[in-house]
Amino acid sequence: MGGLGKIAVVGAGSWATALARLLLLNNDRIAWYVRRPERIEEFIKSRRNPVYLSDVIFDTTRIDFHSDINVVVGAADTLVVAIPSPYFKAEAEKISIPLEGKNIVSAVKGIVPDDNLIVTEWFARRYGCREENLLVIGGPCHAEEVALDHMSYLTIGCRDTGKARLFCDAISGPKLKTIVSDDVAGIEYGAVLKNVYAIASGIIDGMKAGDNFKAMLVCNAVSEMRRFIDSVDPMHRDICRSAYLGDLLVTCYSLFSRNHNFGAMIGKGHSVKAAKMEMEMVAEGYYGTRCIHQINRTDTHVDMPILDCVYSILYEGRNPREAFREIADSFT
Repeated sequence: MGGLGKIAVVGAGSWATALARLLLLNNDRIAWYVRRPERIEEFIKSRRNPVYLSDVIFDTTRIDFHSDINVVVGAADTLVVAIPSPYFKAEAEKISIPLEGKNIVSAVKGIVPDDNLIVTEWFARRYGCREENLLVIGGPCHAEEVALDHMSYLTIGCRDTGKARLFCDAISGPKLKTIVSDDVAGIEYGAVLKNVYAIASGIIDGMKAGDNFKAMLVCNAVSEMRRFIDSVDPMHRDICRSAYLGDLLVTCYSLFSRNHNFGAMIGKGHSVKAAKMEMEMVAEGYYGTRCIHQINRTDTHVDMPILDCVYSILYEGRNPREAFREIADSFT
C-alpha cells in the first residue's frame, strides 16, 4: 500500500485476527507476529487462527508469520499493534529495532498499566516515535462483527490526516467504512473509559437494576468522559461522534462486550477474583479503571463519580448496590 510500505500485525487475539483479515483484502502480503511457534504451525495447517475467530479462513501463503517480534518489526514499515493492554508492555519491550521511522498503529484500546500512558504516548517516550507516525484505531467495532462482515465503522486518528487516509485505504471494504480524525489522544482515552463504563453497565444489568437506570448511567458517562478527555487533552472535539459515544454505546450494550459481561458477573454476586477467572478473554476495563483513577487523582482532578464507583467495587471491595445507590442522586 503506497505510503505505508509493508504492514505487519503484532498480536494474535480476536481484534488482531479481524484486522489482519481486513488488511489482506487490500494488500498483497502482510507480516504477522504470533508469539507461540506451535500456534503458527497450527494456523498454517488449518488456515485459521486456532484460538480466536476460528471460523475465518485465511490465505496463509500471503502471510509471513514469525514468533520473533524483531523479525516482524525489522521487515515492516507499518506496525498494527493489537495486544491486550495488560500484556502489551511485556511484548513491546522485546523490540530492539529502532522505530523512529516506522508507522505505529495502535489497536490496543487500553492503557499501559503501571506507566498509566496511552499506547501512542508510550511509543513516543520509549522509542522516540514521531507524532506524525503514530496512529490509533477507534470506534464501535467488535472483532466478531467485523469477522462476520457486518456493516462496521472505524475511526483512524493521526495528527497527519493524510497518513490516516492512507491507512483507511488499507483496511476499507464494502462492509467496513472509515472516518479520519486528528484527535489521537481523545480517541485512545475514550477507548479506555468506555471499558470502565461498560463494566458499570454490566454490573447494573447483573443487579437487574433496569433499563431506565442504565440509560441514566450511560448519559452521565458521556459527560464524565468529555470532562476527563477535555482536561487531559484540550482541543475541539464532538463527544457524540462514533469514536467516543458510538464506542461507548456498543460496549455498554452488546453481548460481545467482555467488559459488560465481566461487570454482569459482579452484579450477580460473583467476586472480582471469580469473575476474572471465569472470563476467557481479558476485560481491559478492570486495568483501565485503576489507571484512570490514578491519573485523575494525581493529575486531572476531574469530577468522575462513575469511575470512582467502579474503582471502589473492583479494588476496595464495595458492595455494588451500595456503591451505585450512593452516586444515583448525582445523575442528571
